[in-house]
Amino acid sequence: MTDHTASHSYGKEVLAELRPLHRELRHAIPDVYKGFAEFHHAAFASGDLDVKTKELIALAIGVSQRCDGCIASHAEGSAKAGATRQEAAEAIGVAMLMNGGPGTIYGPRAYAAFCEFTPEPAE
Repeated sequence: MTDHTASHSYGKEVLAELRPLHRELRHAIPDVYKGFAEFHHAAFASGDLDVKTKELIALAIGVSQRCDGCIASHAEGSAKAGATRQEAAEAIGVAMLMNGGPGTIYGPRAYAAFCEFTPEPAE
């Protein structure tokens, strides 16, 4: 199996770097963060689309937006929601198609981030 660990983490290190920055800003503008959290919970509530599908959509949009924090957050979220590496790869593949060249840069970053949150599949 391919080793997706690299000198740079696209998942866990990104989240660790952003956590204190979010915490500081959240203290300065708590109502904005509260509103965003409510919006987030409403958008990710299970409905006709399950949480896993919504997280994979968000992961693909993170690729489209070239947002390392979004990629890391939704890589973790989709893994926690039960997405497989293959499902993540296919969602990322659609994002790459829709984004051309930039998708081929952020797509692999998104896959590496997702793999940080999931165990290697059994062979």
